[in-house]
Amino acid sequence: MTPFGEKVRALRAERGVTLKEMAREVGVSPAYLSALEHGKRGRPSWKLVQRIISYFNIIWDDADQLAELARLSHPRVVIDTTGLSPQATRLANLLAENIHRLSDENIARLLKALPPQAK
Repeated sequence: MTPFGEKVRALRAERGVTLKEMAREVGVSPAYLSALEHGKRGRPSWKLVQRIISYFNIIWDDADQLAELARLSHPRVVIDTTGLSPQATRLANLLAENIHRLSDENIARLLKALPPQAK
């Protein structure tokens, strides 16, 4: 599951909306919405994110947060280390090979060590 999928699923649950109802209202198939929630589809388009924001009537910071989650929710990531140090390339490869072994605690620690996201 992606961060965006997790948030959309939580919003649906909070508001008592079924997957079928939401899919119909935002103009996608239930299968696509389910795959998006479960991280089996790539990041959603900006247009779809806007329809979801509108559907849930999300405003201001919450809308920005949902858009940011969408941006950070591509389930297959490519890291280009061209021109970076050998250590950066090693880190990228080790992370790709071992991310499934990291605990939630260690992932949180790594996230905290990264610089804040630019808006």
